Amino acid sequence: MPDFPIVDAHVHLWDPDRFRMPWLDGNSLLERRYELAEYCEHTSGVDIAAMVYLQVDVEPPYALLEARWAAERAREEPRILGIVPWAPLEYGERVRAFLEELVAVGPLVKGVRRIIQSESADFCTHPDFIRGLQILPEYDLSFDICINHHQLANTIQMVRQCPDTSFILDHIGKPNIREHILDPWREQIRELASFQNVYCKLSGLVTEADHERWTLEDLAPYVAHVLEVFGEDRVVYGGDWPVALQASAYPHWVRTLDALTGQHSPEAKRKLWAENARHFYRLVDRRG
Repeated sequence: MPDFPIVDAHVHLWDPDRFRMPWLDGNSLLERRYELAEYCEHTSGVDIAAMVYLQVDVEPPYALLEARWAAERAREEPRILGIVPWAPLEYGERVRAFLEELVAVGPLVKGVRRIIQSESADFCTHPDFIRGLQILPEYDLSFDICINHHQLANTIQMVRQCPDTSFILDHIGKPNIREHILDPWREQIRELASFQNVYCKLSGLVTEADHERWTLEDLAPYVAHVLEVFGEDRVVYGGDWPVALQASAYPHWVRTLDALTGQHSPEAKRKLWAENARHFYRLVDRRG
């Protein structure tokens, strides 16, 4: 375990009895309540100083309600320092009305996420979507990129057109860790990392591996490559709880990543586990 407090830059909270979340249908492990009490229970023994709430892909009619609900959870839990809700960026200029409502939720709204992984290959390069991304800096909002590895080529085209937008890649682009496939993910990640406005989250790796039989060695080349190409200043830790429960208990993932980064300097570790997340999401402590 890290010997200092960490920042979890990728936390989900949900109650499927409150908001409709079709992607949970039939998943006996995930289709249940996971809120603050459960998070505290599952992270027992891990010193978490701060966290960032990521939208949970509720049905679009609930999106603004979800953002407000997350802000209410933050009033209960002062460690929630950032919220990243959903936004319909594919509306282009017309997304402004939605973004105005999001930022009105409060200063904890730091960015948006519009999941791309389930969309067509050219979804993220459509002119209206690109325009929506280009508008985000006007509202001081970043964008979380959630894709599958086969969408990386178009993602690179997307980022190239948005030099003023701050991006962070969730789950290292979801490579095929289960089958130990590194290419073309490896070279595409290198190209994506060449854009200095892009960060990368070391999160969600275990769910892309064999859920039952993954090993530290399975993850090692992917972690090493991300750290090599993004450098120590643009890589961020994320727990991806509770989704990652499909493959690992929370403390086990923390211990695994700690072991995989054990050779790094104390300064580099603090950046990975806390400081880079604070910088990217502009987190401000709320406890006295």
